[in-house]
Amino acid sequence: MSDNLLLVDDDPATIQLLARMLSDVGNLRFATSGEDALRLARELVPDLMLLDAEMPGMSGFEVCEAFKADPLLADVPVIFVTSHSGPEFEVSGLELGAADFIAKPVSEPLVLARIRTQLRAKHLADELRQVASIDVLTGVANRRRFDESLELEWRRTRRSGDPLALLMIDVDHFKLFNDRYGHPAGDACLRSVAKALQAASPRPADLVARYGGEEFVVLLPQTPRGGAEHVVQDILDAVKALGITHQASPTAWHVSVSIGISCYDPDSACWEPASSDSRFSDSLAAHGSPADLVQAADKALYCAKHAGRAQAKLLDIADVDSVLLARSIAPPPRQARSTSQHGTNT
Repeated sequence: MSDNLLLVDDDPATIQLLARMLSDVGNLRFATSGEDALRLARELVPDLMLLDAEMPGMSGFEVCEAFKADPLLADVPVIFVTSHSGPEFEVSGLELGAADFIAKPVSEPLVLARIRTQLRAKHLADELRQVASIDVLTGVANRRRFDESLELEWRRTRRSGDPLALLMIDVDHFKLFNDRYGHPAGDACLRSVAKALQAASPRPADLVARYGGEEFVVLLPQTPRGGAEHVVQDILDAVKALGITHQASPTAWHVSVSIGISCYDPDSACWEPASSDSRFSDSLAAHGSPADLVQAADKALYCAKHAGRAQAKLLDIADVDSVLLARSIAPPPRQARSTSQHGTNT
């Protein structure tokens, strides 16, 4: 897969020169201001950014600082392109998190060498992060990866105006299963359930993670509550179809799951239009947070278990403090769902 490079310079001639040099390195995008650079980067996170240090308005240093303060962009290598060669200038950039400096006028062999070096380093770091983010037993994402992804997706949904849904899933009577069949069988059961969750949420943006013990979470970006209910029905069906015998369960002859759903979408009382402000003022905390989304899903899960298990309940993020408002979901029509977005509200 080709790398995505973002070239940022207020001089179109410099951008044209760099574009010619880098035409075979990856996919190129261009910005002539710091504001445009941030907008483009949040639309599609680049693998590397070449950044002019001196620009009118938002300077290169301010752009770099904004990148490093944004969890979505913090790991993007930033190479400054500058006519300054003094050590104080480079020290200031390095303290902000810059990866390297290239002096103007630029040398093509030097530009290519330094960019390829930074891309190799980023690929290695990405691989290490990927390994560190996997749950060893089930092969799905681990709790740390989920926490990071939830924060990023929450920021993304606040900027884009897209909905966000979260499922919290508990394997019913799992302790009784372990007691009856042994821990090796319990481990195999969790692996099978994890695969069923992945099959029911196949979009690249969907994230299945082991939350702890026999609990899983499924993060569904760009998914309103109607789409989340479709996914939930698919999960309930998929786990039942596994046919894993659970003779010790008082709920069913087979392994089953209970599911709590929370959502932040236009039907939420706390819904607000998209914001382009990456800083998100403190007042926004009053309109919901990632922690509220998790808490609402957890309370909905508790209601599903209390109601008899092997079912799902939904609690809107705005109702996180009103657990009695959790409702059972009606089985949605069995129709094909888009793999680009989980349904729409009707």
